[in-house]
Amino acid sequence: MSPKGKIWNYPFGSVILRLTKSGKEKWHIYYRVDGRRVRKAVKGAMSRTDALKVLQVAAADAFRGMYGFQRPKRVITVGELADLYVSNSRQKRSLDKDQCRIKVHLKPFFGKFDLNDVTPLYVEEYRNKRLDAGAQRSTTDRELALLKVMFSKAIDWGLCSTNPVKKVKFYPETENIKERILAPDEEARLLASSPDHLRPILLVALNTGMRRGELLNLEWANVDLLRRQILVTGTKSGKNRIVPINSDLFLLLDDLKRQNVSHGYVFTNAKTGKPLQDIKHAFGTACTKAGVKDFRFHDCRHTFGTRLVHRGVDLITVKDLLGHSTVKVTERYIHSTPDTKRAAVEALATMPQNGEQPVHEPSTKKESVYVTDSVSMN
Repeated sequence: MSPKGKIWNYPFGSVILRLTKSGKEKWHIYYRVDGRRVRKAVKGAMSRTDALKVLQVAAADAFRGMYGFQRPKRVITVGELADLYVSNSRQKRSLDKDQCRIKVHLKPFFGKFDLNDVTPLYVEEYRNKRLDAGAQRSTTDRELALLKVMFSKAIDWGLCSTNPVKKVKFYPETENIKERILAPDEEARLLASSPDHLRPILLVALNTGMRRGELLNLEWANVDLLRRQILVTGTKSGKNRIVPINSDLFLLLDDLKRQNVSHGYVFTNAKTGKPLQDIKHAFGTACTKAGVKDFRFHDCRHTFGTRLVHRGVDLITVKDLLGHSTVKVTERYIHSTPDTKRAAVEALATMPQNGEQPVHEPSTKKESVYVTDSVSMN
């Protein structure tokens, strides 16, 4: 071997052996791409055979690139994708629920499938299986929505090229709406049946529309009694919002602050002084005692939005108070009641027809003025 080394030529490139000053062997490869010479050191090569294998792969990749061939992508399973999604997810608020849906439902059904083998038919079969097992339509929609996001991420990451869930129709949102708002008499019974630590939480929920997590994490630093407003942080959308404090709520919060002046959180455990972690049991017991059926804590938020609309507040303002991104989302929280429906239909019974007076009761002075005004406008 010459001091400079040795060259082995092949139709697709060359393998070159060089010697360092200390006499150590260094292997290199040489090939062309679009007429451009490429020369690379082959790290870890111990022999000409090692360098030749690297040259063959590099030359093949260059050939595919020149003639538009794609290098075969690594195929992974849905189970592997799920692990990647969880480890790279930025949706920290919903991550626990996502992990539960993946572990309990999605992985057992889809886990062993390669990404490219999942078809819209399989997705439909999964949904039907879940419905047959007693799952609600809204529940299956949330599970498929998660699967859809996972496949979208897989496309972004170059792991697959199509999203099979996009071709599956979700159920209309109106089917998922539960029209349940708290009637005034139910509210009175519920508050009377609630323990001392739950009652103020319910009152704040009904007067602000805040979510349960937002309430339990509410700190006095974000309650401005001077300006009469609450800064809501840690929201579902990730955007802070401000909710005004009405006169009834001001008295409640002012009294609470005097009691909890040494605590950082508004709602705390009286024994430990730490923030409350869960009110599910207390709320369920209170509803049972009050005879309030099929009412969830989240329905306090529905009640807040609906009451605002019934009092003439515009949807844009309601949207901002609830922290929604669009009015369309807010509309899901607005429900009519039997009383409002009855009043709406009754309004037709008192409307004059073609400028004539109502026939269901005698004419009065007030009605005469009304008719005169109607004629003058015509």
